[in-house]
Amino acid sequence: MELAIEATDLVKRYGATVALDGLTLSVRRGEVLGLLGPNGAGKSTFVECAVGLRTPDAGTIRTLGMQPGRELCTRVGVQLQHATLPDRLRVGEALELFAALYPRTADPRALLARWGLERVREQPFGKLSGGERQRLFLALALLHEPELVVLDELTTGLDPEARRSAWALVRALRSEGLTVVLVTHDVAEAEALCDRVAIINRGQVLACAPTDEFGGLETAYFSFVGEGEAWPVLSAR
Repeated sequence: MELAIEATDLVKRYGATVALDGLTLSVRRGEVLGLLGPNGAGKSTFVECAVGLRTPDAGTIRTLGMQPGRELCTRVGVQLQHATLPDRLRVGEALELFAALYPRTADPRALLARWGLERVREQPFGKLSGGERQRLFLALALLHEPELVVLDELTTGLDPEARRSAWALVRALRSEGLTVVLVTHDVAEAEALCDRVAIINRGQVLACAPTDEFGGLETAYFSFVGEGEAWPVLSAR
């Protein structure tokens, strides 16, 4: 099966902290893969390595058949959990600025409409609510029509209506054949949206399987990440 991301024995340290500890994981083209785990599990570090924002200390990783780097920018869309923009940059200006960086983009106005951002088009970033900022970053991640989309804590800060819209978008992306990596703490979100789920903790993949094979994802999740558990490492392929 053709792979969008293939990582083997990844190690990443920040001083004495080991963020990735021999992580091995593959993402198949056209699937929605959920990365489920507690804070500090290594989920965000893995996707940052996959898109070239960080370099692993050891191991190998290839994304869309390439070594992660600047060449991936036109092929990968990323919505990061802790992204930010200058406070005085207006929403419409942000889309225009990012559109100028790519040879091909979707219609910025259509994205504004899709994410309910038309009414804040002239609003500066510093005046946006948390949910509005999240929706703007989603629009920016999809602006250049990428092949692979990384969504890190997709629905954090979104109200229930925007959350439903975000879920519908992920389903639409899957139906269009895009590959989506969804980083989440939300078991219900992973169960609703993902073809497969990788449970990650302490920088390792503890289990990775189709969502319906866990026999109840919430129960499986807490059995793997519960305190004091001896965690078996299952196949990540």
